[in-house]
Formats: sequence, C-alpha cells, structure tokens
Amino acid sequence: MTMLKEKLRTDLSVAMKARDEVRTRTLRMALTALTNEEVSGKQARELSDDEVVKVLQREAKKRREAAEAFAGAGRTEQAEAERAEGVVLDEYLPTQLGDAELTELVAAAIAETGAEGPRAMGQVMRVVTPKVAGRADGRRVSGEVKRQLAG
Repeated sequence: MTMLKEKLRTDLSVAMKARDEVRTRTLRMALTALTNEEVSGKQARELSDDEVVKVLQREAKKRREAAEAFAGAGRTEQAEAERAEGVVLDEYLPTQLGDAELTELVAAAIAETGAEGPRAMGQVMRVVTPKVAGRADGRRVSGEVKRQLAG
C-alpha cells in the first residue's frame, strides 16, 4: 500500500474515534474513489502515490465545482459542506503554487520554447504542464499563459 493511502486510512481511524463527521465522511469518500480507480479497467491494480494524488485532485475539483453550483443556487448549507470537504482534501495534496511562482514558470517556458502570440499557447502548455503537475489548477495555468503571450 502506498504511503499516502496508508495515511488516509490512519487518519480515517483517528477521525472516527474523534467523531469528526466532516473528516470521516470526506476520507471515506476519498478512499472509495481510490478503490474504484484501482478496480476500474480490465485488471485490479495498486495505485502509486502520484496516481493517488491525481484521484484526490479530481475529488477536490468536484468539491469546488459543487460548492460553486450550490452557492449559485442559493443552497449555502450544502455549499459550505462541500467547501469543508475540499479543505480536508487539500491537506493531502501538494502545496499550490503562488502567483509569482506560476508567473516565473510560465515565463521560463515561453523563453524555452521561443513562443510568440496566442497561437503558441499549446506549445507553451506542453512545457509548463509537467512542471506544475498537481500544484496549480489548469485554468490558472492557461490563464497565465494567455496573459503572457498576449502581453
């Protein structure tokens, strides 16, 4: 079992003993998502830590989107519940890049590729994406690439 998955299981036990409902619910959901990912496909397999992080990122993104949808529909209680789950998941994800770090990485990728103008966005994204993997939302990255290529 991977280190991160083991940590999730251990933290679930602690949360259950502490009767922390939000943490318990969130960790159960995350472990279920991991199990579903492991058994999907033709053959069951063990996920690596990188794959576990990707699944957790996907779940965190679902929470953010659901919170926005609930807030937009005026269902603040459900939106807060989704945000609380997102906060728990964020504890298990890599630290997000700050704006300055992201700007620096994008500028370096533009210099490396020699890209100019908005048409070169795909070229720059191919270089930047592996460098920010899991540490910045794709929407943030593409927005920064567009901004730098346009300006």
